[in-house]
Amino acid sequence: MPTRAKYDDCPYDGDRACAVEAFLDTLGGRWKGMILFHLLPGTRRFGELRKTLPHVTQRMLTTQLRELERDGIVSRKVHAEVPPRVEYSLTPMGRRLSPILAAMAEWGDEYMRKLPKR
Repeated sequence: MPTRAKYDDCPYDGDRACAVEAFLDTLGGRWKGMILFHLLPGTRRFGELRKTLPHVTQRMLTTQLRELERDGIVSRKVHAEVPPRVEYSLTPMGRRLSPILAAMAEWGDEYMRKLPKR
């Protein structure tokens, strides 16, 4: 994977100011990172995701999954059953986020240990 030689070289493409903005536009928001984190181990059904994310509404989870699917990060498979079974998994591009999500989790663990106890 190529690495960026200079971090201050971020040309404006007429829509986004730089690659970091493109990343945040695609994966920003409260729930997308958590959804992706819970898809790292493998395919999950919608109900399983709902259980692992109890504070997200069904509507918000659906919206975030649709956006991630639209952006090529998550794939959705509908099984022709009654009732229909829908499964979500990471695409190859989504799996490339694994080291980023692992680093975020590691940083979050360290940060939470340093927070004062409530």
